[in-house]
Amino acid sequence: MPLFDQPIARNNWIAVASAEHARRGCAEPQHGFMQVCHGKCAPLQRVHPGDRVVYYAPSTTMRGKDRLQSFVSIGLVQPGAPYAFDMGGGFVPFRRDVFYVPARETAIAPLLDHFEFVEDRTRWGYKFRFGLFKVSDADMRLIADAMQADTDLLHF
Repeated sequence: MPLFDQPIARNNWIAVASAEHARRGCAEPQHGFMQVCHGKCAPLQRVHPGDRVVYYAPSTTMRGKDRLQSFVSIGLVQPGAPYAFDMGGGFVPFRRDVFYVPARETAIAPLLDHFEFVEDRTRWGYKFRFGLFKVSDADMRLIADAMQADTDLLHF
């Protein structure tokens, strides 16, 4: 269960990873985590406890040729700073803890005309290249509703 009892100012983030990687982060919802931008720490320092995060997966596997183009997990960032985690083989990415809520994976295409962050429908994927970007409450609620996530658990 999220560790936030009082209302706090929240930011909303879309993180980008393959579905395989995003699913790994939410495999144990009570002990979920997020990694972004190939494990860099700096982007995670912009994210704060209580913020909402949703993962968008352009493909099923890293560098995959398929076009999954779906939101795969959604949750609340938990207290604590980014921390290094040894995944073996010399790869030590930074993570933040996330409480993921039950949600249904959802294609992005039906939502594109409704997002505030999509300024030009012909170039809607541009912002996703950054790996992590902020969106409005309205956009996050649209995603949460489409994913059939419990918005009470996300503190809307």
